[in-house]
Amino acid sequence: MNNLLELRKIYHYYGKARALEEINLTIEDRALDAVIGPNGAGKSTLLRVISGLEEPDRGKIEFLGERIDGLKAHKIAKKGIAHCPERRRLFYDMSVMENLEMGAYVLKDRKKFHELLDFIFEVFPRLKERKKQRAGTLSGGEQQMLAIGRAIMANPKLLLLDEPSLGLAPKIKDKIFEAVNTIKKQGTTTLLVEQDAVLAMDVGETIHLLEE
Repeated sequence: MNNLLELRKIYHYYGKARALEEINLTIEDRALDAVIGPNGAGKSTLLRVISGLEEPDRGKIEFLGERIDGLKAHKIAKKGIAHCPERRRLFYDMSVMENLEMGAYVLKDRKKFHELLDFIFEVFPRLKERKKQRAGTLSGGEQQMLAIGRAIMANPKLLLLDEPSLGLAPKIKDKIFEAVNTIKKQGTTTLLVEQDAVLAMDVGETIHLLEE
């Protein structure tokens, strides 16, 4: 398989505190990989560095063979990387439908927009039922579904999922990870960070361990 994403000797610091040290990571096209490790190991920071929300202090990141380290987040998003952050970061006063439309801001093809919307409503039928409802009134599980759906509306080549099971009941976790598998089968490469190591090892094809 071809490599979609490559990180080489990535370092990142907060002041003098080390967040990431000599990280080497390769993600193959159409893979479903998981990153696990203890709190404070830098798992969420890793995704933020990949998506451009934070810039690495040293090292190289290539996406589809092109250097992206140093690019702003909106430029990386346009290249095909969607980041679904921890704790969802939705537009809580906007409707489900408006949140999904916001996710598609980089998408110019209206036909593709409707194809992606149909796919999301198939994977998460509850979102279709609540498409006019304000995001802030949804349950935690529904908000996580919406956060993932909004990321998919960008039609990404690579989906970054940060702690998708955080705070959810076991049955809802199962539904979320069923959806993650469906998204992978549809052809979207996925890299997820997960605190629940058992769950991550169950769903991930390759497991990457970050240590403090």
